[in-house]
Amino acid sequence: MAGAVENASLTRLDDELSALNVKPRMARFAWPRYGISMSITLCALRRLAPVVFFAAAAPALAAPAKPAQKPVAPSTAIIPVPLNPIVPATQRLCSATTGSGLGTLALKPAEGAKPAKADYVLVGYIGYLAASGEVFDQNKQTAFPVEGVIPGFSEGLQMMAKGSVWRFCVPSALGYGAQESGPIPANSDLVFQVELVDFKTAAELEKMRAAQSASPETAAAAADEAAQAAADAVALDPANQQ
Repeated sequence: MAGAVENASLTRLDDELSALNVKPRMARFAWPRYGISMSITLCALRRLAPVVFFAAAAPALAAPAKPAQKPVAPSTAIIPVPLNPIVPATQRLCSATTGSGLGTLALKPAEGAKPAKADYVLVGYIGYLAASGEVFDQNKQTAFPVEGVIPGFSEGLQMMAKGSVWRFCVPSALGYGAQESGPIPANSDLVFQVELVDFKTAAELEKMRAAQSASPETAAAAADEAAQAAADAVALDPANQQ
């Protein structure tokens, strides 16, 4: 029944094309599975194909063209030396707070003895502003007395074991307070990432210095330096210049 209806529709289409003096070319396709035999007018398909193509392409053709991007002008800003990176906001936070208000976070815990206030430490550190993350100081290895730095830094050092890495969030009251210090504005909260490489007591340092001064190599080097200094002084004496 469906095949008969479709054939009748195609017959009417052929009659209309014949009235327009168009000679259609016919192709037959059979679908045995459904018992349907259909005839398709190739001429009609050729007429319909351009219409379908342009209808599908119309939205793309109608899309407005994107405006051309303006060229970016080169910046004349001078990069400061040394280059100070910006630390992300999540690395400016601490997870605990001491009674004094110092923020702390153990990044790499370690076990063992901890330096006292009178000891000397060898550390690597990065210091940056809590508000902006701008790094104002950094050093891979530097030595100084525990009590020779700002209160917040000193307190944090006494919490560290050798080999550990900590982050300390130092409020301005435990830092430089209302005093401006170099690149650090007044009343700035600070953050330090600190690695404790080693530490010594004052007595241990004194023994190390004594041993170095007593060694033959050190004594010879000191004698050479003294001799060179004396020679330089003689050469610079106006009485010896002609």
